[in-house]
Amino acid sequence: MVGQDRGSARRVVVVGSGFGGYGAARALRRPALDVTLLSATDGMLYAPLLPDVAVGAVDPRSAVVPLTGTLGDVTVVRGRAHHVDLERRVVRFTGPDDADHELGYDRLLLAPGGVTRMLDIPGLADHAIGLKTVTEALWLRDHVLGRVELAAVLPAGPTRTAALTFVVVGAGYAGTELTAQMARLTRRLLAERPGLDPADARWLLVDVAEAVMPELGESLGADALALLRRRGVDVRLGVSIESVTDDAVTLTDGARLDCSTVVWCAGVTANPLIATLGLPTVKGRLVVDADLRVPGHPEVYAIGDAAAVPDLTKPVDDDGHRPLCPPTAQHATRQATAAARNIRADLAGDRVTPYTHHDLGLVVDLGGPDAAATPLGIRLKGRPAKVVTRGYHLLAMPTLRRRARVAADWLLTGSRPDDVSFGVVDREEALIARAEGE
Repeated sequence: MVGQDRGSARRVVVVGSGFGGYGAARALRRPALDVTLLSATDGMLYAPLLPDVAVGAVDPRSAVVPLTGTLGDVTVVRGRAHHVDLERRVVRFTGPDDADHELGYDRLLLAPGGVTRMLDIPGLADHAIGLKTVTEALWLRDHVLGRVELAAVLPAGPTRTAALTFVVVGAGYAGTELTAQMARLTRRLLAERPGLDPADARWLLVDVAEAVMPELGESLGADALALLRRRGVDVRLGVSIESVTDDAVTLTDGARLDCSTVVWCAGVTANPLIATLGLPTVKGRLVVDADLRVPGHPEVYAIGDAAAVPDLTKPVDDDGHRPLCPPTAQHATRQATAAARNIRADLAGDRVTPYTHHDLGLVVDLGGPDAAATPLGIRLKGRPAKVVTRGYHLLAMPTLRRRARVAADWLLTGSRPDDVSFGVVDREEALIARAEGE
């Protein structure tokens, strides 16, 4: 069993290195505890910057915080958790050697994050990519640049139109940010190539919802929709995709589009590990009490995308149920601090406290000088929102070195990122199941 010689220190295992897992491990790093972080990767990805990575505004390394060297006394173990023996208090995982290993614990914090929520749509798994990993963002950037280069040597007509048609499914934050920034990028690229017109690029953003980013409120959502359309984006609401092939997409309204690019940004679901626990869930997320502990297993905590955390700031509904905290990075980061505090209190025999929060608002980067933000309930757009958005991301980035790198990337790229394709990611590696390791 990995890490069993732990002396007298209490053993805490944290599963996952996203916002929740990484934040909790940092908050728990003290010699009095033996803390192990089990992670499938060697870094913490700052996922909100993936659209910036895709358009070349941020270097991919700047968006990833290394685990080693930033977590103090925490032991980092590479591996993917696939089972928890709740009776033996053991986490089983597959290590880099593809063999099974075990980690014992006195307290367990589950923060494995989420994976792209896939639907049973013909061809989706075989032809679409997501936007939850650097691999996907890098492949998408190279692919879009390659489509523009291909269009430059094709005659005007259906083949060129198909090469420059891109479909994004999901008008939430990730899909809207990506589409807005990519549409801006391709229009500039086409304007710089003789024989091509910025209007040749055809970006479609589709969603079954009736509004773009409804969480921003009606006015800011309408502003974002207007911005997308000014950039030439064809926004289709109330529809989704019915099937995908290697050269076409069919929508649920019957429309058929010749294209070879489909990006699936239609939400996330809990990590598959949660379904193996045999414990109550809500929409795939593990049921926890307000103190972030799993009912019936007070030694197990869960946070972030994996946990159905009751939102104590909201009233109960007519059925007596309290709304759940949305699975956002802001909540995961705060829950990490609360869980670490409760684990320490728990092990010391002190009282644990419920998780409560005050909403700081939302930020959405739409590329160039444009953004939307709701800091402390104040609705902002344009340059003021841009300042708030970038300021928030810099403050939320875990280490000073990464903050400096991201700030330098933004300063150096300005409104003109370098248009260089490296071709380092194979298409098969960028497909959702492969990129996210399902």
